[in-house]
Amino acid sequence: MTKGITRELIVAAALELLDDQGIDGLTVRALATRLGVRAPALYWHVRNKQELLDEMATEVMRRVTAAFAAVQPGTGWRDDLTAYARVLRSEYLLHRDGARVFSGTRITEPDVVRMKEPLFERWTASGWKPADADDAVDVVTAFVVGFVIEEQERRQAAETDPTRYSTTQRDAWLGEGASLVKEAGHLQDDGDQRFERHLDIVLEGLAARLGS
Repeated sequence: MTKGITRELIVAAALELLDDQGIDGLTVRALATRLGVRAPALYWHVRNKQELLDEMATEVMRRVTAAFAAVQPGTGWRDDLTAYARVLRSEYLLHRDGARVFSGTRITEPDVVRMKEPLFERWTASGWKPADADDAVDVVTAFVVGFVIEEQERRQAAETDPTRYSTTQRDAWLGEGASLVKEAGHLQDDGDQRFERHLDIVLEGLAARLGS
């Protein structure tokens, strides 16, 4: 084992590399170079890139857990899930490709998974089943992951090609007709407003499904 190299140091360096190079540039070899060691030295701590991504996602979720714990508890499940979704999105946006890193990963720290227990206790006390509570968190998490992946892709692509999402060029490409599609395209907003609107749609769906 290389002296001075810890899993915590590896994850911190990996998040920095992610911000610099994006997920496609995040390799064990590049990470080893950043840390000034040979790649085999890292395999004492992470066996492959997937395990590295698992550890990075776990660190992000540690921060989500801490930030969520600092939020004043709401009056019900809807307030809880709204606060969770906002915190999750904020943490993903702190890192380039932050949501892509999380997708398909496995949390490696029990305390991070246990963060759901107080929520489940409150929700089941109001009549939910544990499976309903778990589904609600999973649905909101999936929504945030997908939303932020798209959000970050659009932001990063616009930096290199400002015309990529031009509504004027899109209208010309669509040609004659499709007036409603064009109108909707011009009204579409990005960022916080769109996130809150889409989150509300998700929560309304959960409310209808669960009869809450």
